Amino acid sequence: MRLLLIEDELDMASALSDALAKHNIVIDHVTSMADAREAADMRSYDAILLDRQLTDGEGLKLIPELRAGNIDSPIIVLTAHNDHEGRIRGLDLGADDYMGKPFVVEELIARLRAVLRRPTLLSSDVISVGRLAFDASHMEPSLDGKPLILPRRELLVLAALMKRNGRTVTREALANAVYSFDVEIQSNSLDAHVSRLRKKLMNLNAGVAIHTIRGIGYLLKVAE
Repeated sequence: MRLLLIEDELDMASALSDALAKHNIVIDHVTSMADAREAADMRSYDAILLDRQLTDGEGLKLIPELRAGNIDSPIIVLTAHNDHEGRIRGLDLGADDYMGKPFVVEELIARLRAVLRRPTLLSSDVISVGRLAFDASHMEPSLDGKPLILPRRELLVLAALMKRNGRTVTREALANAVYSFDVEIQSNSLDAHVSRLRKKLMNLNAGVAIHTIRGIGYLLKVAE
């Protein structure tokens, strides 16, 4: 899962990013509406976390702008001002949920799962390929019904490939799914993650194969 976090309190943003990373969620963090517009135009996000009080204005004003730009990612508003009028206004403007600060991270994750389960956003929570299954809403892979434990980066690689199984995933798209945009990516780190994941799946006889599409990216499909 990849989220855009729009939050100008750096300590809050850092703590929240670290907490969500433990749940295998990639966070792109910006501090202003201007940077948020640019980020949302450049990349596709599973959901957007939006603070109300930003350096360049009222965060709620960003919601109709994003919707007008055909950005339909679920938006959860995070605010210290959890008043009835603000919640009603935010929801009327197009937000999908509204949470007052402080909040428990586990509740935020549950709310994320809830908005991502809506029919227009996920046609199915579980993707099956070969002997593998992947619960997209919980980011949990399994092999023959038993949990498959993977390091975070390999899990994110598998998630991106499973969601697009049978289709080529470009290196750029895969890197976007695995790394935040403020992370400096070493030249061979993505290949190393894919290589380790490929070997594990082969050794487990998972019934899938990861193919390298030279010069383009990778493709996961049922093993022949």
